[in-house]
Amino acid sequence: MNNLLSRGLPSKRRQRQLSYFMEISLVGLLFVGLERGSVGVIVNAGMCLAVTQLPPILERDYDLPMDPRLTLWITSAAFLHGVGVVGIPGVTEGNFYSGVPVVSEYWDHITHALSSSVVAAAGYATARAVDQHSEKVFLPPKFMGVIILLFVLAFAVVWELLEFGIGVAATEFGTASVLTQYGVYDTLKDVLYNSVGAVIVAVWGGVYLNDISDAIAERLGLN
Repeated sequence: MNNLLSRGLPSKRRQRQLSYFMEISLVGLLFVGLERGSVGVIVNAGMCLAVTQLPPILERDYDLPMDPRLTLWITSAAFLHGVGVVGIPGVTEGNFYSGVPVVSEYWDHITHALSSSVVAAAGYATARAVDQHSEKVFLPPKFMGVIILLFVLAFAVVWELLEFGIGVAATEFGTASVLTQYGVYDTLKDVLYNSVGAVIVAVWGGVYLNDISDAIAERLGLN
């Protein structure tokens, strides 16, 4: 299965290049935010750029094996969110979440599914590490999918509450909101697509996350 899925991916060298390109692009988006004086763009681009630095930090400081596929996965989620907040300077008049009619309908769904898959991967790798390397814990394979789904849904609820809280605070203080919530219907769709990301990881997580699960177990002293 691993070899089959790997055939559809670019080479490791190309994956690294794509990740670097996305990181540099996020730096550019950060400067766009500074030029526009947009707090929302600055904060979102900065957060996305920080997320792209997680793989090298985890590999360097915690000895977790972050191969180019995982790095590209995480970087892609951050990059698409960052681009969505800004749009393409000089090409689009608005951002991809609300300002481009054809794209806006799907961009939020794609980014939620991809971002939630990264969250699900973190939950899967940790849960599998504990399950495989601790004699005191046993998680039936069928139950693992439930754990991942609940983990992602819990994270999604916290995120939506954060968006709501920031929106309320921005309204109260008369400032621009760095995160936007478009109503209850939008929230329900976000949760739905978060679940899609969780299901993807539940089905294919073992293909890419076994090595990092073993490394997490070693860091936790479970081996």
